[in-house]
Amino acid sequence: MAAVRELASGLQFPEGPIAMPDGSVILVEIRRGTLTRVTASGSVEVIAELGGGPNGAALGPDGAVYVCNNGGFAWQDARGRALPGHQAGAYAGGSIQRVDLVTGESTTLYTECDGRMLRGPNDLVFDRTGGFWFTDLGKTRERERDHGGLYYARPDGSAIREVVYPFQGGANGVGLSPDETHVYVAETNTGRVFDWEIDRPGVLAQPSAPSGRNLLASPAGYQLFDSLAVDADGNVCVATIGNGGITVISPDGAKVEHVPMDDPLTTNICFGGPDLRTAFITLSSTGRLVATEWPRPGLRLNFSAV
Repeated sequence: MAAVRELASGLQFPEGPIAMPDGSVILVEIRRGTLTRVTASGSVEVIAELGGGPNGAALGPDGAVYVCNNGGFAWQDARGRALPGHQAGAYAGGSIQRVDLVTGESTTLYTECDGRMLRGPNDLVFDRTGGFWFTDLGKTRERERDHGGLYYARPDGSAIREVVYPFQGGANGVGLSPDETHVYVAETNTGRVFDWEIDRPGVLAQPSAPSGRNLLASPAGYQLFDSLAVDADGNVCVATIGNGGITVISPDGAKVEHVPMDDPLTTNICFGGPDLRTAFITLSSTGRLVATEWPRPGLRLNFSAV
């Protein structure tokens, strides 16, 4: 691996990075409740005040940014690190939001599915038809925890469906294979990645339940899995908590590598630069966005700006 370059510090638990063609990176600050831009020069600018807990983010077919908002955490500070805890005291539910990058105006698209409130939407990825898969991690409280789920929705607010439920260990990162025949989900608390074969947009070929999943990888040792990105060769690159870094899993699950980072709460990765060989990584507990050159190009997202 090449050297890691720090692009910004002092961020309030950054996540959801999106590489932009002008060299900036759009991301969320979960603790601050904002959608934020880190410019190529390293300055930090708020695009939109979203409240709650903005989490995963992605560019949609209309050029707007779509955000999974988990509803917010209660926060702790330990030895100079920010740590998310239980459901926030002012929690009012989770949502999917749309942000106009020109005006900064935000719109709430979804707060429920089939009459059940979204608990903690976490990550999302758009397919080539313009629909998006997203995960709901759920929330934790002092003596109970929600199950997670995998969902599919349209960006105009017209349709949302629950595809897989429940995830006992919490559904976190989500991504698509390069040919969009498989959807990957990282399960946080078990440190495992699962995949399902896709029949058509928003519909799985296997049963729409955890029993229909394929275990792609379950690396040895204790770690939690967070958000993920897929590279051009189909490797699944999962941000890893505890054993801080990026865990790289081959498309068949046979090979697993680990790229260490110096923050135990390494939470997300995206690819950018002219050849998609720059990895932008959020180091959340220390409030940093870093970049490093990656040995393979990232997968070009359907509505990526780069």
